[in-house]
Amino acid sequence: MKLNLRRGFAVVAVLAATAAGGALWAGSAVANPTDQPCRAGQLDATLVAGSPGAGQRYASVQFTAKRGTACKLAGALPVTLQGAPGVTVVADNAGAPPVYLAGGKSAHIVLHWTGIGAPEQQQTPGSVTVGLPGRGAGVSTLRWDQGALDAFSEAHTLYVGAVQAGPAEY
Repeated sequence: MKLNLRRGFAVVAVLAATAAGGALWAGSAVANPTDQPCRAGQLDATLVAGSPGAGQRYASVQFTAKRGTACKLAGALPVTLQGAPGVTVVADNAGAPPVYLAGGKSAHIVLHWTGIGAPEQQQTPGSVTVGLPGRGAGVSTLRWDQGALDAFSEAHTLYVGAVQAGPAEY
């Protein structure tokens, strides 16, 4: 009888420890990074103006995860401009690590270009599009309201930085 009673207590103790461990793991799983790529519908995207200086121009595409979202953004995202055929887009983000987002948290991509040419040497895009990798992940297209970019032979490049954790700092 005592042996069966001890076994019963042992089984109950193992079950309780397993349940407690499972509860602890499940509670911390929300805080752990996910390998699920972000989809356009999980994020709010905005174009944030940067601080210009000495002909240099900056802006950031900022992504903020919607409530209840947990996903990862690749460290390098493809960016295209619409309506500025004389401007070349160059990724300056090789080998960047992914950024993990959860509800309310932000990440951003810095965009850099020059604006020193005469008006006839510049182009103003209609929009900027950022692709989100993954099957069916989608794109975020934002109206370009950051002014003209140089589009002449010596200066015609929009540089795209890596995805960085945190909101744009401008």
